[in-house]
Amino acid sequence: MTARLADIAAQAGVSEATVSRVLNGKPGVAAATRESVLAALDVLGYDRPVRLRRRSAGLVGLITPELDNPIFPALAQVIGQNLTRQGYTPVLATQTPGGSTEDELTEMLVERGVSGIIFVSGLHADTSADMGRYDRLRGQGVPFVLVGGFSPKVRAPFVSPDDRAAMRLAVTHLAALGHTRIGLALGPRRFVPVLRKTEGFRQGMREELGTTPEECEELIEYSLYTLEGGQAAADALLGRGCTAVVCASDMMALGAIRAARRRGLSVPRDVSVTGFDDSPLIAFTDPPLTTIRQPVQAMGQAAVRALLEEIGGTPAPHSEFIFLPELVVRGSTAAAPPRGPAPGPRGGGQHAADVRAGG
Repeated sequence: MTARLADIAAQAGVSEATVSRVLNGKPGVAAATRESVLAALDVLGYDRPVRLRRRSAGLVGLITPELDNPIFPALAQVIGQNLTRQGYTPVLATQTPGGSTEDELTEMLVERGVSGIIFVSGLHADTSADMGRYDRLRGQGVPFVLVGGFSPKVRAPFVSPDDRAAMRLAVTHLAALGHTRIGLALGPRRFVPVLRKTEGFRQGMREELGTTPEECEELIEYSLYTLEGGQAAADALLGRGCTAVVCASDMMALGAIRAARRRGLSVPRDVSVTGFDDSPLIAFTDPPLTTIRQPVQAMGQAAVRALLEEIGGTPAPHSEFIFLPELVVRGSTAAAPPRGPAPGPRGGGQHAADVRAGG
């Protein structure tokens, strides 16, 4: 083995320690150096370890959360189309409640010899998750790109919408309509996009309305990224006298509209609601939803471009590419009512509490 290491190191022009790191799938080796060691194995006639054998050109893994939220199929479609144009075949791996975990899906894709992986809203966006999984993946020589959320602990290209700017856009729009009591409905606070949206909301409320951080706190409600989660969060915010609710997803916004109607309130006459994503078909809801449009096309193209650069041996910068969102005004927002709506009956209140507890 020592003789082998020495031969390979001499052929590749690197140290024996570097050869050992590559053969054992350890992180900390530059992509170009790794390729030199693998090329030396080929030249000297040694078999590559199974995990380091040449990957099937053309297969790229795409790991997404559940497809119930229409923004994820939309992103998958854009990424898939761009991969296909470049001659690659996307392999879609979807996480489902009670199904395969991100780590299990990653392992499955690596075993199938994918050339790289794109993670959409994965564990990289969860501040409580162990980021060491991505170091281990890089140590196996698998290029990857991460969409949505950011972690300084992971050396990889990130692609994200500007969540802070999105919330400032929503607050500015609602403040211009005369709303002063604006609530924010979000998913769990451990996620990076949630933290960033909260920061943007606080900044917008301070700049537009002079709201203090303490006053902002009772205008923020954390729940689940679902229709039921949006309903539960909005119900709480309406009970605190909010005349407008900014939601962190279109699905949550639909839940907020349901919460308002169960209280006997009209959207947008009594309560204005904004979403986030501009998911397919969201323009055709009742009323059509005012929302913040994620630049899905540009983000998908950037993710594919960054991954192909990684695969090609010219890694993209290990930084975050941030894309500006766009306010799309439709029928779910209007001028603030003369007086804030009365909290009204808590229609479905027990259901909302049950949803929260179940999250």
